[in-house]
Amino acid sequence: MIKKILVIHGPNLNLLGEREPGIYGDMSIDTLNSNIVGRAKEKGLECEIFQSNHEGAIIDKLHEARKLFDGVIINAGAYTHYSYAIRDAIAAIKIPVIEVHISNVFARDEFRSNSVIAPVCKGSISGFGFGSYYLAVQALAEL
Repeated sequence: MIKKILVIHGPNLNLLGEREPGIYGDMSIDTLNSNIVGRAKEKGLECEIFQSNHEGAIIDKLHEARKLFDGVIINAGAYTHYSYAIRDAIAAIKIPVIEVHISNVFARDEFRSNSVIAPVCKGSISGFGFGSYYLAVQALAEL
């Protein structure tokens, strides 16, 4: 049986390639998504991608994921630092979730070094640019 994974991009990630390229790179979200799907396919995974700027939509997608996917990769953006609702949704779904960040959140603003979702995630990967997503795909393939 083929493992199915879900990648969730949170707020402002739809602006990849335009928004602060010195921090987030110059690759568009469409190119990133294509690369993620390609990496997943290489690992024998089926991959769906979802992006929303809305906390409730992300929570709804996490709830849906519990019945449809074997694992989730999430870049919750700024919600990482204060969304207890997303944290609780991750804790509730009982499938592995890997937190990713493009930048090294520990080398930026102090508030970014606190993740309220990390304690309920299987693991966290940050600071490797778009490679953070590829490493998470690898990790889910090996779980």
